[in-house]
Amino acid sequence: MLQLNFVRENAEHIKKKLAIRNFQNVDIVDELIEVDRLRRTTQQKRDAQLSESKKLASQIGQLFKQGKQKEADVLKAKTTELKESNKTLEHQLKLLEESVKDRLVLLPNIPHDSVAPGNSDEDNVEVKAGGKIPKLHKDATPHWDLMEKYQLMSLELGTKIAGAGFPVFMGKGARLQRALVAFFLDKATEAGYTEYIPPLLVNETTAFGTGQLPDKEGQMYHVTGDNLFMIPTAEVPVTNVLREAILRQEDLPVKMTAHSQCFRREAGSYGAHVRGLNRVHQFEKVEIVQVTHPTKSYEALDEMVAHVESLLQDLELPYRIMRLCGGDLGFTSVLTYDFEVYSAAQKRWLEVSSVSNFETFQTNRMKIRYRDDNKKTQLTHSLNGSALALPRILAALLENNQTPKGIKIPKALQSYTGFEMIG
Repeated sequence: MLQLNFVRENAEHIKKKLAIRNFQNVDIVDELIEVDRLRRTTQQKRDAQLSESKKLASQIGQLFKQGKQKEADVLKAKTTELKESNKTLEHQLKLLEESVKDRLVLLPNIPHDSVAPGNSDEDNVEVKAGGKIPKLHKDATPHWDLMEKYQLMSLELGTKIAGAGFPVFMGKGARLQRALVAFFLDKATEAGYTEYIPPLLVNETTAFGTGQLPDKEGQMYHVTGDNLFMIPTAEVPVTNVLREAILRQEDLPVKMTAHSQCFRREAGSYGAHVRGLNRVHQFEKVEIVQVTHPTKSYEALDEMVAHVESLLQDLELPYRIMRLCGGDLGFTSVLTYDFEVYSAAQKRWLEVSSVSNFETFQTNRMKIRYRDDNKKTQLTHSLNGSALALPRILAALLENNQTPKGIKIPKALQSYTGFEMIG
């Protein structure tokens, strides 16, 4: 979340930036500042009364020593009044602090200066493209038909076992999934990321830390009996590994990677554009996370973008990199680059990765700090990216590499799959 001091000192700037997001509730900024003013006034009054109570206690002790019982009793009566007044102020202060936080968590992050205004993904800006869009043979089909033809995956079995949106992979389909995960993890560790295997369930504090709560609770599966949430991405537990940590400057950046199953309710998603693997409730993904010095986070962002781009180049997939406009930017992000691959059989672009800089928005929630040269604690910056999400990568690989004789496996994956062709 935004830092309270920053909001207090930059209210008009924040409102202008939130307008780029098309954020409608900008009145929250003014409400927050007013409630915070009341909170500070109440705290000052409470602190003044506590100081007066301490002085009176000292005076009462001296009066007793001097045998001045009546004067001491007068002051004792006054301390009783102050004590009751302080109870009231403490209660008011607690309510005001909660009111400040309730408003603060409703404010999204403010966008980077390079983020353009816009309403939807149609207003995103293409910054780079690569690879060659293949020309398919006349009988080419989309991935859901290919998976059925070669018995790689079944949505029907998943529906039988769990419900719609839970695919079952089998045979070479399962092997290809496993190969992609291993390939992505190997590339991440080669790039200096430490691998983690995180829990797939997290508590409210963890989900709040990365911004899933209170913004995205409707998108997560909630285990009500234990009040736990199934993770939508490994970013959530992995970034929280450092929650409340105070790091040394020389230990920055911290680079972490994880493979996990991901769970998303995706409520209200229907139509041809979500057919097959285009949108599912459970999928696998390899995530990369960095926690950096504030002056180094945009270098880290460029590094992460280059890392994801190299994966797509290795897989020989046509891709484009999009800088998200204000209206398409995630709640927690300052700047996000989306990667899309071209699906030749569907003749459309599919999003396969988002790489984002959150600056201090997450680390302020999680209190991830470092000690500066003056030994004072400062907030770090955090970033994350998909490297990569498997469903649409798999869809594009199958569709773009299909031939009349079968589906070719990219050279980079052949040592992982153990086969060069599906057919």
